Amino acid sequence: MRKLALSDEILLKVDKPARYIGGEVNSVMKDPEKVDIRFAMCFPDVYEIGMSHLGIQILYDLFNRYDDVWCERVYSPWVDLDRIMREKNIPLFALESQDPIREFDFLGITLQYEMCYTNILQVLDLSGIPLLAKDRTDRDPIVIGGGPCTYNPEPIAAFFDLFYIGEGETAYRQLMDLYLETKEAGAGREAFLLRAAREVPGIYVPSLYEVKYCADGTIASFSPAKEGVPSTVCKEIVMDLDSVPYPQKPVVPYVKATQDRVVLEIQRGCIRGCRFCQAGQIYRPVREKSLDTLKRYAVEMLKNTGHEEISLSSLSSSDYSQLEALVEFLMQTCREQKVNISLPSLRIDAFSLDVMGKVQDVKKSSLTFAPEAGSQRLRDVINKGLTSEDILHGAGLAFEGGWNRVKLYFMLGLPTETEEDIRGIAELSNDIAALYYEKVPKEKRTGPVQIVSSTSFFIPKPFTPFQWARMCTKEEFLEKAALTRRSVREQLNQKRIKYNWHEADVSVLEGVFARGDRRVADAILAAYQKGCLYDAWGEYFKNDVWLETFEQCGLDIGFYTTRERKQNEIFPWDFLDCGVSKSFLWREWERAQRAEVTPNCRAQCQGCGAARFGGGVCFEAREEQKR
Repeated sequence: MRKLALSDEILLKVDKPARYIGGEVNSVMKDPEKVDIRFAMCFPDVYEIGMSHLGIQILYDLFNRYDDVWCERVYSPWVDLDRIMREKNIPLFALESQDPIREFDFLGITLQYEMCYTNILQVLDLSGIPLLAKDRTDRDPIVIGGGPCTYNPEPIAAFFDLFYIGEGETAYRQLMDLYLETKEAGAGREAFLLRAAREVPGIYVPSLYEVKYCADGTIASFSPAKEGVPSTVCKEIVMDLDSVPYPQKPVVPYVKATQDRVVLEIQRGCIRGCRFCQAGQIYRPVREKSLDTLKRYAVEMLKNTGHEEISLSSLSSSDYSQLEALVEFLMQTCREQKVNISLPSLRIDAFSLDVMGKVQDVKKSSLTFAPEAGSQRLRDVINKGLTSEDILHGAGLAFEGGWNRVKLYFMLGLPTETEEDIRGIAELSNDIAALYYEKVPKEKRTGPVQIVSSTSFFIPKPFTPFQWARMCTKEEFLEKAALTRRSVREQLNQKRIKYNWHEADVSVLEGVFARGDRRVADAILAAYQKGCLYDAWGEYFKNDVWLETFEQCGLDIGFYTTRERKQNEIFPWDFLDCGVSKSFLWREWERAQRAEVTPNCRAQCQGCGAARFGGGVCFEAREEQKR
């Protein structure tokens, strides 16, 4: 019988105590005396969000297949337990064993979004691990960062011993073997980190690199500090997704998670090439799982979890070449087991609507479109690959199919945006609302049409064509949102349109973190020490503290956000190789200025650089042309 780290008295005081007790269905228990490596896998946010993340489940399953490794999970304690743990000096613990994190060999932290950065420090702090990597000793775990935010790790480089760049299935075993080898030889953490940087692909050790700055604050040089350390770190990538393990027994939480369902990953990457989208660039090339593999996974995962819903995971599910056959199989399988099917990331066309009409309860569902921009010109600037005709045709089909609720997602502050583009958001929303009454006879209407138009604020991200772009100020963002709101109120169908917008303060801070350099770490540390935590949660975000902290640290927010970059500027992330070349991204930036559309990867290869990995959609197309 496990002894819980928290007493009954404490568990009864906190919200959702099941977050902290472990023992969930399919969680893995091992004898700590029979393993050589103990790995704590952390999602630095609350349990319900972390348990919904597929990447954690993949690595948890992968590591626990190794007989000599026990991988356990840890999440950020919610604010109520955080306070109690500090008051009573209770160290942060892993869910499975309930043992303190500081006793582990590795602490791996997945970095899915920038606004979790203070939570990283919370996890380290509550674990009793020095916040700065330079202060750690051989008694502390090796702290590893992974996930999409590692494509600019510099703002948090001071807090990590190393970063794993790319997909986790390829090099972690090599890293662990190296750890055991250096440990058996009696070598310390510095020797391990040096060898890891030199010998293991995809590994970046920040302490082994030097950064020099120009007088204007931009980077003058970024170079290895020791011989044999690579000047460029290339991402790790799995080219054959059928050949690597996938969690067929995912952990089933005791409390309702944000995504409480079986998740079936059908492919990685995206052919579309939207110029604002980081995921569409860093996960190139597109690689699909085979239909037979997906059928097998679906059956096993439903059997092993008892979940009542299955969802397809992909950046663009409509682009999976075997989608029709897969959906037909799932519909038959799920009908027999009374399981619902969720089909996100579909392009709204006749096939998709036909499928959704069969698998969803039409009365309860709404359809989601992501035009991103209100005008065709601006959609061409961002290379959305979606025309007004496409959107209206899809909406018309949806209304004829029985839907009467539509969600629309847009961005404000995109490069070259004008007032006309912003007004186009309201006009397109109105056109879609009007289309409902045009397409659906009165006697067939299930109620009035409902259009929910939401805007987020554009944040330039590394490894996108827009990494050179300026970002708007808070005041500019709010002016754009106000113009959108006024424009909606001017529309004929204004009562049928609801408009929502994102918080501008949070967007500005995310913009700093997204393109920040090592100097930003000072502000993150200082803000955490002043009480900043759970910055992604509006009720806990302390914008005044952040502004004060940046000023005290001598950091200019505008330097990282509102400044348009020059072509030859050295970016903090330039030492990383995601497969897509900087020259390709610059070409796309120039095409954006001219509002020129670039064909998708299946239509025509644009020479982005990802074909050198020797597989995926672009490589297959090239091989076909050779034949």
